[in-house]
Amino acid sequence: MIRIEPDDPARPDVSQLLSEHLADMFATSPAESVHALDHSALSHESITFWTAREDGTLLGCGALKKLSEGQAEIKSMRTTSAARGRGVATAMLEHIVAEAARLGYGRVSLETGTEDYFAPARRLYARHGFTECPPFGDYILDPNSVFMELTLSPK
Repeated sequence: MIRIEPDDPARPDVSQLLSEHLADMFATSPAESVHALDHSALSHESITFWTAREDGTLLGCGALKKLSEGQAEIKSMRTTSAARGRGVATAMLEHIVAEAARLGYGRVSLETGTEDYFAPARRLYARHGFTECPPFGDYILDPNSVFMELTLSPK
């Protein structure tokens, strides 16, 4: 059974997954268009970080960053290569969105890439009701970025 729980981004297996994530982002997008966070940035008090595990084995991670009282941003969604195709990303996304609603956020936003590499992520978000939107927070218009948002009903 997959369990999603708060975790420490500096935990060795998580830090390794985040390093792989960053390496892929820099290999896929121009450096100025990479907005992924490393484990130290994900430890900031404005960010809640979770991992998905099965029998202690890391399957993926994701985070929620508070932008304002009414808006949060999804950060660092990543599934291990061994766990791809098992629904880990869907489970993590559903968990993050439910937690955002529980916390009273009215909107959840995210930034992802425009390259083909990011097409599965864009499809995942669209399947869960996210729609494209203008840049938010500190982002600026970037041809390498797609901005998406979901309006929530607080629980």
